[in-house]
Amino acid sequence: MTVPVPSERTPARAVARVLVESPLPQLDRLFDYAVPASLRDEVAPGIRVKVPLRSAGRIADGFVVEVVESSAHGGELSEVEAVVSTASVLAPEVWALARAVADRAGGSASDVLRLAVPPRQARVEKALLAAAVAAAESGETVEPPTVVASEVTGYRADQLAGIVAARGRAAVDAIPLLVELPDGAWVGRWALTVAQLASVALAAGENAIVAVPDHRDEDQVLRALAALLPPESVVRLDSKQSNADRYRSVLRARGDEPLVLVGNRSVLLAPSARLGLIVVFDDGDPLLGEPLSPYVHARDTALVRQSQQQTALVFLGHARSTDVQRLVEIGFLAEVRPDPRYQPHVVPTSQQAAQDGFAAMARIPSTAWTEARAAVEHGPVLVQVAHPGYSPRLACTECGDTARCTRCGGPLVQRAQGAQPACSWCGALAVGWRCSTCEGTHVKAVGTGASRTADELGKAFPGVRVIVSDGQRLVTHVDAEPAIVVATRGAEPLAPGGYRAVLLLDGERMLARESLRVAEDCLRWWANAAALAARRAPVVLVGVGGAIASALATWELARYASGELADRRELRFPPAVRVATVTGGVETVARALDELPEGVRRETLGPVDVPDAGVRAIVRFDYASGHDVAQVLRSQVIRAATERRRAIGSRRGRGLPTLRVRFDDVEPFTD
Repeated sequence: MTVPVPSERTPARAVARVLVESPLPQLDRLFDYAVPASLRDEVAPGIRVKVPLRSAGRIADGFVVEVVESSAHGGELSEVEAVVSTASVLAPEVWALARAVADRAGGSASDVLRLAVPPRQARVEKALLAAAVAAAESGETVEPPTVVASEVTGYRADQLAGIVAARGRAAVDAIPLLVELPDGAWVGRWALTVAQLASVALAAGENAIVAVPDHRDEDQVLRALAALLPPESVVRLDSKQSNADRYRSVLRARGDEPLVLVGNRSVLLAPSARLGLIVVFDDGDPLLGEPLSPYVHARDTALVRQSQQQTALVFLGHARSTDVQRLVEIGFLAEVRPDPRYQPHVVPTSQQAAQDGFAAMARIPSTAWTEARAAVEHGPVLVQVAHPGYSPRLACTECGDTARCTRCGGPLVQRAQGAQPACSWCGALAVGWRCSTCEGTHVKAVGTGASRTADELGKAFPGVRVIVSDGQRLVTHVDAEPAIVVATRGAEPLAPGGYRAVLLLDGERMLARESLRVAEDCLRWWANAAALAARRAPVVLVGVGGAIASALATWELARYASGELADRRELRFPPAVRVATVTGGVETVARALDELPEGVRRETLGPVDVPDAGVRAIVRFDYASGHDVAQVLRSQVIRAATERRRAIGSRRGRGLPTLRVRFDDVEPFTD
């Protein structure tokens, strides 16, 4: 393992250009500092330093972005206060990426770097630096392990391997099956495709970055990589690691040996100078959307990085997002489908009557029952439901209104049979509850959650194990013995050889959610569950018909995404266009909107009142206008922050509203 340290002596007269770590938007630029003679051998690009700020003589942390011989500043420069560490943790390619994605989203580069560079771990750093110095002094070199490129199976010969070699860009439809690895582990066929692609990049002496939504997907990729590559060629980098392990992984990624970096959305910000491949799996999953400012989606980070480093880029998934479909239709991404084509055996049952008897039977038609009863004799059966808990909603017995918490107004839920109702927002128990509409004191269950479904299925299948996997009970794998596995969407465990049958319940309830992306989300949830079925095992879609059911049954998921995108184009909704939400005081928002180009102002929706936040406007604009809109709105954010800062010492200053801007946010289109 190598750790970058300063290799060039700093010039006699040196100026360090430093990015100060600060949430203040007005500090989102490089500041010039003179390098004192005592630090000239230590100051180098990428290291952490402490620098003075002019206001109140404060000392701030920062990163040295570059060292130059002169400054455009005409006055006297302040000096670098101290070097925190000589380890170069900010790679040039990471700085360029952070600056670019922050500018695209109208945000601060320091907010992006907070996600890219973990907090310093002095003990880890010192150990690695000492090892690097010792290796340099001894002259010993460690040759990287030899990697042989694997054949990318399941697709036309050399198609995907050729894309990696030519640094092309592709939207790849994953093969909806499970495969067994040499060690006996079972993973999604998509994970093996990822590992095969990564081996092609490593065999060419280049790095690969693989971004997946969560730890379940990450575990599958790591297992598949372990079957094809030496263990020292794979580095895990995600938010679930300890600070020490994450810091160690970042320092290792700064080395020279070819690696595969695997993690969640933040892995796309990992250092990698010789990057040959970026793979993003299931880009429609909301877990790949960054919840922290500047809210840059992993898909957009991957696109920006690909353009900067000219790497191969692959978006892989069972169901294609409308965002990726747009890139396919404009010719930016090539379309790659499995060869030979494999289609799961999907059976829609929207016109079939339900069974009588248990509450669970009322949700399951006769075909689904028949398939489940036959399949459970040979192995596990998966039942996907919409909500965790016992009852997802409680209502007043007298008037039927939703039962709400008397403390915060959140909806009441029942998490287990016989449990005391509690608020789903604040967790308060509904002791002595009284309906605010009719003064009633009793509640009734409305809907069926995972726990209640499991109870009912346990009665319907006596003697068969019932396993629940949801947000509260985490199950990642089940064995091949007969069982009924009830799982919420996204929490489905893996079963050896695949499930003998898959039942997709609550489809109508899932589609009833008011959201711009509800249809493509449902199709993605169902497709990912169908991919867990054994070869030709029945996948029964309950209670859903129309175009979306036909798309799943024929496995023409890309065609459905194309239709969704066409509707968005007609309505001028994302991703046919980009959007930005502008939130703040009435005057502040109005001033920001007035600065926008006239064509963009004509497509502005609102402003409308937002509780506890002033007003909000939605700005719609074409992709070609993105740079100009981001610059204008960013300048207004800085202006509002500066005015508030100047008046902060007065009561008027404390009351001044802030201006918040968020790009590519679809939440305003969700009820």
